Amino acid sequence: MKKGDFPKKIAVLKGGPGSERDVSLATAAGVSKALRSLGIEVVDVDVRDENFALPKDVDLAFNCIHGTFGEDGTLQKILEERGVAYTGEGIEGSRAAFDKILSKEKFIAHKIATPESEMIRAGQRPKMSVPLVVKAARQGSTVGVVIVKKENQLDAALKEAAKFDDKLLIEKFVSGRELTIGILGDQALPILEIIPKGGFYDFNTKYPFLNPQAGASAQHVCPAKVDNALTKKIQELALAAFRALGLVVYARVDVLLSDSGEPFVLEANTIPGMTEASLLPEGAAAAGISYPELCLRIIELSRARKEKE
Repeated sequence: MKKGDFPKKIAVLKGGPGSERDVSLATAAGVSKALRSLGIEVVDVDVRDENFALPKDVDLAFNCIHGTFGEDGTLQKILEERGVAYTGEGIEGSRAAFDKILSKEKFIAHKIATPESEMIRAGQRPKMSVPLVVKAARQGSTVGVVIVKKENQLDAALKEAAKFDDKLLIEKFVSGRELTIGILGDQALPILEIIPKGGFYDFNTKYPFLNPQAGASAQHVCPAKVDNALTKKIQELALAAFRALGLVVYARVDVLLSDSGEPFVLEANTIPGMTEASLLPEGAAAAGISYPELCLRIIELSRARKEKE
């Protein structure tokens, strides 16, 4: 994108009413700084509910709101009703990727390798035997996700996940390496491996700067130490999952590489973190894409989606 094509005024939407508000504020700070460094006029807008005010002369809303409201199609619908152009996927793509059960159905329909699963309602018990993973269907940043290794842990896990959603996805636990692949349009970025200290990449491990007292952290290896043939297979699988969900702009696809060497897609995040500890900017940097350049690519791909629609 040439400088003359940059939007003149961008509203950076941050915060949101969901459980990932603090992460969103950190993402927005990074995005605002990057856009200002390019000479773009930026207005920071703290969104607390659907009644947020936007300046009338903004050319684009840059969505930095993770999780519920910002990532699930709600904010997208509000912006479309107001006639405001925005970054990221449209209403349907956002909704499909955010709902873990809907995503799973689309992966299965498109023959994308993904762990065996079942859907239950809060209060029900799964047919699947442990070890398994209990997931609230519509949350991000591992909120409402519990790994169950023993039968006596199951009731507490179901109760915990049900705090966040009445629909639960039960997934067979697959032991292996945690990988993530950033997608920009038709480009799969280098694979990044996450090695959490403590064994589980939870909220505190993802965002150690939000809770330093927890002492949680993770090592990132990018590009991941995976041979060339398998790297290509995993990147193609991530792209196929991205397309199966009807996505066209950008996302970060989480993949589990099993101990036997088989990759399984877990989910796609359509508003992935862009904080100092985030994975998408790290993957982009490994591909030679700077943080401000990444923001411009997101804007460019979002415009292309809008024009295509």
